Amino acid sequence: MKLMKKTYFIADLHLSENHPELTALFIDFMQNQAPQAESIYILGDLFDFWIGDDEKSSVIKTVQEQIKFITTQGIPCYFIHGNRDFLVGKKFAEPCGLQLLPEYQVIDLYGTPTLICHGDTLCTDDEKYQLFRKKVHQKWRQWLFLHLPLKIRIAIGKKIRMQSNADKKLKSEDIMDVNGEFVLQTFKDFNVTLMLHGHTHRQNIHKIPPHFTRIVLGDWRPNAPSVLEFSEQGYQFI
Repeated sequence: MKLMKKTYFIADLHLSENHPELTALFIDFMQNQAPQAESIYILGDLFDFWIGDDEKSSVIKTVQEQIKFITTQGIPCYFIHGNRDFLVGKKFAEPCGLQLLPEYQVIDLYGTPTLICHGDTLCTDDEKYQLFRKKVHQKWRQWLFLHLPLKIRIAIGKKIRMQSNADKKLKSEDIMDVNGEFVLQTFKDFNVTLMLHGHTHRQNIHKIPPHFTRIVLGDWRPNAPSVLEFSEQGYQFI
């Protein structure tokens, strides 16, 4: 009996030392579910924060080991940077076989051209965040940050996380979601009818007239990790 081809998409796991239960879910997924796939896509925020490839922790080591477990079986694993881990680089990715993708990537998903991204660039109503994103994605700023001592980067990272959490409490739910007009224009710009992304943590399947579909991956929680499965027969959250 021929096994059905599958492709898995995950995002927004926010793995860290503070939530070992999420790391345990990731291990379970990579050991028991991922080996059934022909490819794995991680659409950003695999980690809760990333301050450079030189950071060492048990979580980082575990994630590398689990990705290598998959890639050494010939199953490609792809990664699009999120807003929390946009500094993940080649020194982390190459030893475990993780393939880094640009912020927008069109893939052939069983005959359907599909745009994948993290999703933060779609939230254009959040002007404060978009301004911050533009600054931290400047190469010279990243170079300066990555050349700071590790302890200083850790302190800066904690401060940014605290500020981000405080800002979220003051923002409306609508501002933190995607902008409909920008999404529609993005569909047209990339000439696709299917889009997959994470970031908003609002798992859903949106049908957009006349013929567009936007699938949003959810975040990972101890009782409900969000995994999107695609096959030649269709798609489903599992």
